[in-house]
Amino acid sequence: MAITGNQTPSKDRKNDCPNARLGVETAPVFWNVCGVTSSIQETRDRIERTGIIAVIRAPDRESVLPLGRALIAGGVDILEVTMTTPDALEAIVDARREFGGEAVVGVGTILNPATADRALAAGAQFVVTPVLKTDLVELCHGAGNPVMIGAYTPTEAQMAHEAGADYVKIFPADTLGPGYIKSIRAPMPHLKIVPTGGVSVETVPAFLDAGCRALGAGSSLVSTRLISEGRWDTITANARDFIAAVQNWRQSQN
Repeated sequence: MAITGNQTPSKDRKNDCPNARLGVETAPVFWNVCGVTSSIQETRDRIERTGIIAVIRAPDRESVLPLGRALIAGGVDILEVTMTTPDALEAIVDARREFGGEAVVGVGTILNPATADRALAAGAQFVVTPVLKTDLVELCHGAGNPVMIGAYTPTEAQMAHEAGADYVKIFPADTLGPGYIKSIRAPMPHLKIVPTGGVSVETVPAFLDAGCRALGAGSSLVSTRLISEGRWDTITANARDFIAAVQNWRQSQN
């Protein structure tokens, strides 16, 4: 039976396979709790190795696969399908089946544990919330998946860290900028920050200089216009530019 509304997610996840909970007929039976998957550390390592998370707000489910393929071709293999995408859970199922080990597919814009539970059942490999929802940590870690907890202030960022978040998502970062993150990390260097908003090819070096572990790129990488027009080659080129910016910064540190 699918979890809806404020229903409490099951904690016995090893015996709680996705088809019974997702409410999506196409949900495969071999995702996180029913088969072999990456560990939390392996997923974190891959996120940080790529350095760029594509924040996908697609206009429809059908756009997600060609969009994902275009991003992967450009080197961005960390895909965050937001819940604002129509049929987002089904899109995650599609992406996991289509891309397999080629990409890490996560879910974004999670606002409550029930939705997070259904997304994990669909195969989401990491969970992102734009707000301070610390009750997601136990659920996600229990399923073997990392979680990014949203924060805006230094107090919220520390609260997310103390709750056990793998990353602190600073959002919206466009109004704060790299200097703000650098200032936060001066007294709190333990914070593993992933900013979203204001991340562009041009700002990549400054955000990485500030100590960010990875960067969430939305409209500057995958704008709604490019998706609607099916300009997959342009999206691939954008992805390459982002990856090149990360790699160039890393080489400058050696």
